[in-house]
Amino acid sequence: MKKIVVIGGGTGNFAVLEGLKNYPVDLTAIVSMADDGGSTGVLRDELGVLPPGDVRQCIVALSDSSRLMRSLMNFRFESGGLEGHSFGNLLLSALEKVTGSFELAVEEVGKIMAIKGNVIPVTTHHTRLRMVLKNKKILEGEKEVYLSQEIDQGYESIYLEPYAEANTMALSAINNADLVVFGPGGLHTSLIPNLLVDGIVDALDQARAKKVFIANLMNRKGQTTGFKVSDYVSELVKFIGKDLFDYIIVNKGKPPQELIDIYKEEGELVENDLKESRVLEAHLLGDLKEKARKDLLKRNLIRHNSKKLACELFKIADNL
Repeated sequence: MKKIVVIGGGTGNFAVLEGLKNYPVDLTAIVSMADDGGSTGVLRDELGVLPPGDVRQCIVALSDSSRLMRSLMNFRFESGGLEGHSFGNLLLSALEKVTGSFELAVEEVGKIMAIKGNVIPVTTHHTRLRMVLKNKKILEGEKEVYLSQEIDQGYESIYLEPYAEANTMALSAINNADLVVFGPGGLHTSLIPNLLVDGIVDALDQARAKKVFIANLMNRKGQTTGFKVSDYVSELVKFIGKDLFDYIIVNKGKPPQELIDIYKEEGELVENDLKESRVLEAHLLGDLKEKARKDLLKRNLIRHNSKKLACELFKIADNL
């Protein structure tokens, strides 16, 4: 059974994991610990716990439990003192307090949710993302970086504070992997933060595994405005030190113009400008579910189809 490690955070990880869990592979998710927005940010500040949000999403993606249990983990309170908090975030934080270990908390929730694979925080150090823009403005935390509309004007540095060492379990997973999948996800908020954790880049460099980068579908206005696939790769190479990617998966499908128009306030489609043998193009767009327009979040309109994405990844893994 091939061992596949998926590195990232947020909804990008969710799409990859949800599809791959249906294949005969040994699956591990290594999750960014830079999140500090929303419910996660409040729990970090008030309880001093590690950020549960991205981990929760990965657990739900890998869960082989009932639809009810998956819905429960994602249930978000809409009023009262718990307004804005998801049940899964509260459960993970409470278990961290009870066990004294975030890793144990993740393990126990994984058992409850009957996950098919492993979920590992990239670090167990309490750390925050920082970015210094060229205009000397400092963005404090992942939330400020995510909301910034100035990053595409240039930044001087991006780093974690305080210094964070990699989780030894994450390093072991990378070392033993047959395939490492990086992305899709927010470039500065979900992908690069993993590379800033000490030990991760060296582990990727030394690993015998083949490495895959999954290009994003959309650019984020003010952050990756005008980025093509080569720009994403180049940006990641700055932090890795070399181009390690054996494969680059790119969507070649185009969503309806209606969706592009709706999304244009937030960003545009990522164009593929690489014509190399390692670039694998496929139709990877998900279907738009029928909902009232007011219920649609723009960032969810154009998204990867988890089944199609997993199919392309398994083809690679199966031929290793």
